[in-house]
Amino acid sequence: MIYIIATIIVLGILVFVHEFGHFLAAKATGIRVETFSLGFPPKIVCKKWGETEYCLSWIPLGGYVKLSGMIDESLDESWTETEPQPWEYRAKPGWVKVLVSSAGVIMNLFLAVIIFSVLTFQNGIAVPAEEPVIGEVVSGMPAESAGLQKGDRILSINGHPVDTWEEMTVEIQTLADQETQIELSRDHEILQVILTPVPQQSVVDGDIKTVGMIGVSADYSIRQAGVFESVKYGFRNTGYWLNLTVKSLGMVITGKESLKNIGGPIMIAQLAGESAKTGAGALFGFIAIISVNLALINILPIPALDGGHIVVAVTESILRRELRLKTKIRIQQAGMAILFTLIALVLVNDIFRLFNGS
Repeated sequence: MIYIIATIIVLGILVFVHEFGHFLAAKATGIRVETFSLGFPPKIVCKKWGETEYCLSWIPLGGYVKLSGMIDESLDESWTETEPQPWEYRAKPGWVKVLVSSAGVIMNLFLAVIIFSVLTFQNGIAVPAEEPVIGEVVSGMPAESAGLQKGDRILSINGHPVDTWEEMTVEIQTLADQETQIELSRDHEILQVILTPVPQQSVVDGDIKTVGMIGVSADYSIRQAGVFESVKYGFRNTGYWLNLTVKSLGMVITGKESLKNIGGPIMIAQLAGESAKTGAGALFGFIAIISVNLALINILPIPALDGGHIVVAVTESILRRELRLKTKIRIQQAGMAILFTLIALVLVNDIFRLFNGS
């Protein structure tokens, strides 16, 4: 049950914030919003207030805001190539179209900044110790198998003395799949252990690299953060996850990362449930990370995504004329085909991952 509730919370917040961004931008620029829907049809319940129909629908994989005069996922052709009306999306200048189309992405990033800022203000900032003293040992990793314990002080790696945690980390990262001798101090006794760091992907100097890992983390202390520092860390953490998402996507596109590692709604449900078990802070941290991912995915220049709408808007501004209705529909159809293919891919990955127990 916790997995279902956590998934509803995660997807509900992410979809609402994203679509509310489009809604606010459209209202602010005089564009008529015909429908605001959480979920995709069939509809559960709808209520019309003013010119907008607000809906809750059965398929919880997203949502949409239907704008007058815009060819979107609905592929609505009810309007024809007549003179654009003042309240229509198509009648607005290019910069307004770009603003409205990018508003959902902006709101997703803003949500991440807010969550990271609040979590920093509430939990404080972790300050890792500089000394090479083990704070935690990760279960199932080489350090645990070799008998390393919390409080052990690392003295040398393969005979090379280390005085700081950073020196130790850099040394071990270069030793993936290599038998390594570690000298350590425990309760005033000098011990030596032999282990083999396992290769894992990690963020090093802003890039994702495969490095050696033994499964230990530094000891650390917590210091409180003020409001302005918390906001600063909110932006910093959002930037960190955005950079990481860009790097990860780049690795998939270039073939450095397998498409099998891409997850979808089932994977999100699993991770949301596990985060919820840890606590509300972990769950909202997960929401912030997924919100950054959602922002990047939506800004990609793929038809049917926000980035695709932005490309069309910029193209029309350059050409100084509106693209033909049939052209826009074909662009959307191509985009929907790409999206359905990607959805099928992530669902297959999710199912295989679920049955393989990974």
